[in-house]
Amino acid sequence: MKTIVSRRLSVHQEHEFLQKLESAGLIGNLAQRVIESKGNDLAVKVVSLVQSGKLVPTASQSIARAIMGNNFFGVEEAIKHFRVNPTNQQLAALYEIPFPEAVLRELKDTHILVAVFPLSILEIRNRVGSKLFCKRFKSNNESFMREHGELSWQLVCKTVNYNLIWKSWEEQLELLDEDDEVPTAQVMVYTILGRYLATGECLCERYFHRTSTIDFESYSSDVRRVTVHFHPHPYEGIADSDPGLSLETWGDSGGSNEVISSARKVPVARIRLER
Repeated sequence: MKTIVSRRLSVHQEHEFLQKLESAGLIGNLAQRVIESKGNDLAVKVVSLVQSGKLVPTASQSIARAIMGNNFFGVEEAIKHFRVNPTNQQLAALYEIPFPEAVLRELKDTHILVAVFPLSILEIRNRVGSKLFCKRFKSNNESFMREHGELSWQLVCKTVNYNLIWKSWEEQLELLDEDDEVPTAQVMVYTILGRYLATGECLCERYFHRTSTIDFESYSSDVRRVTVHFHPHPYEGIADSDPGLSLETWGDSGGSNEVISSARKVPVARIRLER
């Protein structure tokens, strides 16, 4: 006897539903990921999203959040604190955490896992308000403040390596772990302010953190790298301490209050896979 399968959608509904998904960016390889997802996980998440109207974290993101604990700034946090409105393509790109679980467990107390959206420093300032930036913050001429960066997951170090103080840029680079790289000013500003808004914790308060961003519009003949510093409250006993986030462009010589920013490199195999 032939089994009759009860259909919940009409043929017309199925056709219109697929058209809506395709117009929203669904392509063949994304559809195949839904078809092949273990335990029908992706399809279940789509239905849950439609039912609740809320973003449903992926299994990979949920595992990473459980490991990192308070040191996780994901898509939900970016929506809440930076008012981003992720596209379907962006959500798909952030679907999998590129770092192995073993790396996350190793760095869960010293690093912050951040879903970085392509917001320029100026856009970040407009979204969080000028009160988190110092009064002398410059925003008119520097082109690096208009750079949007790339959509990515970043594992940004939140601790200070005191062995790097009083060293030049080249000396600090030599002491950097081979698995690490220097993040851009955009990534650091995004991470610092996102962290502060989400938890109240202040990063980069004591030292200026060097980034990989170069200020090509500097009038100096020397290379001027962008450094980030953030102290949200006035220093006690200093009337003109000018609290907030500041960006300075300094040379590569060593300084008493300059350390180098670092973030764990995305595994090469994962980069190739995404491409």
